[in-house]
Amino acid sequence: MTPPLRDLVLYGRPGCHLCDDARVALAAILSERTARHLPIPVVVERDIEADERLHERYAFTIPVVALGEQELQLATSPARLRRFIADALDDADLAGDDEAGAHHAPTGDTRAHA
Repeated sequence: MTPPLRDLVLYGRPGCHLCDDARVALAAILSERTARHLPIPVVVERDIEADERLHERYAFTIPVVALGEQELQLATSPARLRRFIADALDDADLAGDDEAGAHHAPTGDTRAHA
């Protein structure tokens, strides 16, 4: 059985236009992942204004996106967000692909060494 995915946490605050941009980018990225049948986390938003510790930690770096122990600060670039999510969620799948590929030398290399 596959373990449940961790939540993707978006740290921000009301009125933060960069946070709005990150929210829109995340929605598009997760929609793409759904269409490709890739795992998608549940998005949980945290208002840093509601928690003094979160405010102290993230006041100058929001929007921040977190998956488990990994964080992406100033998460405004769709490309960076896409890579962050892929790295966090797809590493196990990619490692399996790499191992499978390591057992098969490219045809050109085999002929050159034969």
